[in-house]
Amino acid sequence: MGACLKNNGNNGRSLSKRSAKERLHEFWDVFEKEDEVLVVINADPDALASALAVRRLLRYRVKSVTVAYPNEIRRLSNIAMVDLLKIRAERLQNCRPDDFSKKVMLDSQPTHLPIFEDMEFDAVIDHHPATKGWVANYVDIRKDFGATASMMVEYLRAAAMKPSVAMATAMFYAIKVDTHNFEKKTVAADAISFRYLYNIANHNLVRKIELSELRKSELNYFKTALNEYRISKKRLYIHMGRVRSPDILVIIADFFNRVHDISWVLVSGIHGERLVVIFRSDGYKKNAGKLAANIFSKLGSAGGHREAARAEVPLKNLEMEAADFTTSTLMRLSTKHIKKMDPE
Repeated sequence: MGACLKNNGNNGRSLSKRSAKERLHEFWDVFEKEDEVLVVINADPDALASALAVRRLLRYRVKSVTVAYPNEIRRLSNIAMVDLLKIRAERLQNCRPDDFSKKVMLDSQPTHLPIFEDMEFDAVIDHHPATKGWVANYVDIRKDFGATASMMVEYLRAAAMKPSVAMATAMFYAIKVDTHNFEKKTVAADAISFRYLYNIANHNLVRKIELSELRKSELNYFKTALNEYRISKKRLYIHMGRVRSPDILVIIADFFNRVHDISWVLVSGIHGERLVVIFRSDGYKKNAGKLAANIFSKLGSAGGHREAARAEVPLKNLEMEAADFTTSTLMRLSTKHIKKMDPE
């Protein structure tokens, strides 16, 4: 077994000087032949693709591998990815985590969602900044990477395992999505992994997945956004009210992030009993992840990268009703924090 690592925010560096083969063997050392492994993800392209890689890495090394996710997959492109690439995964709510002898978390960390907090993980592999307050036998966090899928390509290559066309297509698409076609900050390893997958992936399938993004019913959200947005000092704010899925907030934020001369985009909405806020910035002199944490970390989960971040806060922690939260509320909560980070 690998050393027991208590995550103190520095685990991303603990493996930084080790080779891909050393990482791979330390990861493999966590498991035994009779293990039934649960791979937990918050289902998005990067997490789904990374789960395929772990399933391949553990084939013949453990008794079984089950991939499970807590969120409902609503975004059409994600549904298309799962269907077209025949990705096998099930809802976490339908699993009994205690029935599994080992648990792996990919593209996330135990503190990212409340549903993860009571689960103990044996291995965590992620490209998001490290959080505190959890323990795992094997931890590989590399926050400079653009995608966890890029990291998983290194594991596969170290194991001399060539991905299938379906797996390569999933990983290729995941890297495209998480790096925003390499418009976000990445490392050379992302490009190396991307280039490796390029000759294996089915590009027609990638294109088909990419074109599956909006339902006709969701076009009305754009009408709401165009009527509701407010701009102040190159900062664009929108509160969308109740939304069927937080994914639409991401689509709206990415859309408005293309507007010329806008330095910050904050889009919020109510999903269930939670406030979800999506942050976008140019990532040059601004840090969306830091801003999200500064505003909302004491109220819920918040964080991300320089260019893109997310916060989820239970409404009860805001001590207000859903109907009372408006675009003005979003501006009020965020303005003082933005001023500290981005003084005019």
